[in-house]
Amino acid sequence: MPTRSRRLLLGGLLLAAVGAIAASGKAVIVKLAYRHGVDATALLALRMLIAFPFFVVMGLWAARRARTALSAGDWGKVAALGFSGYYLSSYLDFLGLNYITATLERLILYLSPTLVMLIALVLLKQRPSRRQLFALGLSYLGVLLAFGHDLQVDGRRTVIGSALVFGGALSYALYLFGSGQVVGRIGAVRLTAYASGVASVLCVGQYLLFHPLAALGTYTPPVYGLSLLNGTVCTVLPVLAIMLGVKRIGSALAAQVSMLGPVSTIVLSVWLLDEPMGPWQTAGTLLVLAGVLLVSSGVAKRR
Repeated sequence: MPTRSRRLLLGGLLLAAVGAIAASGKAVIVKLAYRHGVDATALLALRMLIAFPFFVVMGLWAARRARTALSAGDWGKVAALGFSGYYLSSYLDFLGLNYITATLERLILYLSPTLVMLIALVLLKQRPSRRQLFALGLSYLGVLLAFGHDLQVDGRRTVIGSALVFGGALSYALYLFGSGQVVGRIGAVRLTAYASGVASVLCVGQYLLFHPLAALGTYTPPVYGLSLLNGTVCTVLPVLAIMLGVKRIGSALAAQVSMLGPVSTIVLSVWLLDEPMGPWQTAGTLLVLAGVLLVSSGVAKRR
């Protein structure tokens, strides 16, 4: 392999890995913030307030490079995708983390690729291959193993939290499916920036429905510090790193590298949250990762 190609490959792999690991820290940061008495609505508003200026800059940069302006229909699609992919999915995820471990949350979120496959089956009548069906079975068996273990520890909270996070995963899968239909016209950077901007407005607006604006300045210093990390390292950095990584190595390989996410979440949750990691969680994690790997490699072969 030529030196330039090798550098592009290694750079792309590194960017995709950084993005996956940075994004995985979100669950741990949210659970740490909950220890200071803050709720999901406030955490989401603080996160998006911090990230919003970065998305504005990304949007302006993308708009200058764009060859065509967005139509009214395009704006409607961007608004719908922002609601589904960056507002509703995040809100349900943050709510769910009140009830379940960061490890189980990450495993459930990792079902999104399989949910996209099921959405395509329902809406586009795309029949899955045997490989995809096998991957689907592995992934859901893995989540069930981890879910079953946590169910024995705290049944009611595990059911509520898992249902909320699964709803978030489904909402994000709808975003992934929908964005795949329009990204060619709008552009990846412009779509991400605009949809994230819509979500930022929704998150802050939701907060103002339940709290006065002045309440944003009443939280403890650790909440602001953790929100700063959440808004930059766990929100903006992954978006940029993964986008640049995909540009260099392609989406299929980047999806495989993203499997570092659940592993890093487990390490961080055991280290920082003292969450248990037994054989059932380990087996469940391996099955989920194997299922996602099969789906990703299947996509790579078709391309």
